Amino acid sequence: MPYVNIKITREGATAEQKATLIRGVTLLLRDILGKNPETTVVTIDEVDTDNWGIGGDSVTVRRARERQG
Repeated sequence: MPYVNIKITREGATAEQKATLIRGVTLLLRDILGKNPETTVVTIDEVDTDNWGIGGDSVTVRRARERQG
């Protein structure tokens, strides 16, 4: 039983977009690894940008810096 955990920042991914991710990953595992879609588990965790860091800064800080230009 494959288990895939997708982590994204909480920035407004729609229910439709998340459903598309779940469906797409499930089909990818079926097509590439021959896994049974009926036993494939896909979860999506949404993380606040304050709780996601890159290069020593939170995504919130990085995005604010990008907006300042």
